[in-house]
Amino acid sequence: MSRIETVAGVAVQIDEPADREPLDTVLLLHGWPDTAALWDGTVAALARQWRCVRFTLPGFAAGDAAGARTLAQVTELLHQVVRQTGGGTPVTLLLHDWGCLFGYHFMRLHPTLVSRVIGVDIGDAGSRAHRAELSGRAKLWILGYQLWLALAWRIGGGLGDQMARKLAKAMRVPAPPQQIRAQMGYPYWITWTGTHGSYRAAKPFRVTDPALPMLFVYGRRKPALFHSSAWVQALAARPGCRVVEMATGHWVMLAAPADFHAAVIDWLGPAAHMPG
Repeated sequence: MSRIETVAGVAVQIDEPADREPLDTVLLLHGWPDTAALWDGTVAALARQWRCVRFTLPGFAAGDAAGARTLAQVTELLHQVVRQTGGGTPVTLLLHDWGCLFGYHFMRLHPTLVSRVIGVDIGDAGSRAHRAELSGRAKLWILGYQLWLALAWRIGGGLGDQMARKLAKAMRVPAPPQQIRAQMGYPYWITWTGTHGSYRAAKPFRVTDPALPMLFVYGRRKPALFHSSAWVQALAARPGCRVVEMATGHWVMLAAPADFHAAVIDWLGPAAHMPG
């Protein structure tokens, strides 16, 4: 059963079982250069048991007003979506890419509204431990693509769109080219310039921040990992948490959907978080 609700002017899609009460609410949040459609396959796999809530990040949807969205604006939108669609109970966050930055920050601000977290491919990115493990080549790769997308956002228009699509093609991004626009790059601009309030408040995610059950799934086939080895080791050792490595790139849910969905469903099971 699927329906659309409008929250703070944003279309929020809700899919849930038609013949039973959902076990839980899962809020799915995407990153660059995706939309809520990234999760089509995941929702098809989960919505038979769970309520799945998703929306396209503001500024990422076709027809959205131009301009950057601040960390506070995105976090407040998340707050309203959770309060309106979560059925009055804490939700599970399923996060990817920039969705991780926004979702982890939301979790710190509103820990009573989050029961569990599934992070996909982004761990303690930007932490001292993570930076220390990056090779010079990996650092240049991250710097290069992020500054390119920041510049594409600043230039905007047709040229900016061409820049974003050219990079996406070079990186073999699975999103449809016609969907990719320069406007989606505002998080990179804010990150590197510190404008629009900056993202400094969204500190690198720590295993103890807060102590909620967490599943972390990442693909190892990419020029750089977005987590440190110490972080995944500490997370894997914590009761109720699990780390799953897959032989994919950044878009794990698209490259290995059957394995990804099996890992998520297994971890979401009612017995998955019993210490032992």
